Amino acid sequence: MRLVLLGPPGSGKGTQAARLKVELGVPHISTGDMLRAAVAAGTPTGLMAKAVMDAGKLVSDDILLAMLEERLSQDDVKNGFILDGYPRNLAQADALDHLLAKIGQPLDAVVKLDVPNEAIIARCEIRFAAEHRKDDDPVVVRDRLKVYAEQTAPVADFFERRGKLQVVNGVGELDEVTARVKRALADESAAANG
Repeated sequence: MRLVLLGPPGSGKGTQAARLKVELGVPHISTGDMLRAAVAAGTPTGLMAKAVMDAGKLVSDDILLAMLEERLSQDDVKNGFILDGYPRNLAQADALDHLLAKIGQPLDAVVKLDVPNEAIIARCEIRFAAEHRKDDDPVVVRDRLKVYAEQTAPVADFFERRGKLQVVNGVGELDEVTARVKRALADESAAANG
């Protein structure tokens, strides 16, 4: 299963990916984790990313794509993967489409976790109070939601036009949301094989 999880920050993508990787037997690939690992390992792309981050800039789409290509060439992704945090914009979605075509591993499904902004802000406020993570600060979350609406939300339309998008209600108990995601994947698989 080659899967992309989409959704706004705080929608539960990472949590669902961690649960699904065990069930599907494929690695969870988070671009944030990938960046940190490449920098720590000192790979050529990691060194480029480190220079950009040390200068206080965002890592370019080209660097992220190169890192993703390196990651997708590893043996543990032969049977699939779960991408979380990528693509974040239309240029990345198009680049991913081309990369996967080039390596002969097209996406099986894209699942968008649908969670209202108010629910995300409430979730993040609870985490912020407990863990004091800067990215859970309600002011930061509102800014991140605005960026998501402008840049990442159109990615869902990109995949919907390709017949890959499944939208899942991301509100509720973890087990309920996981069950909804699994049903959506089963529906996508049945449609692809039907």
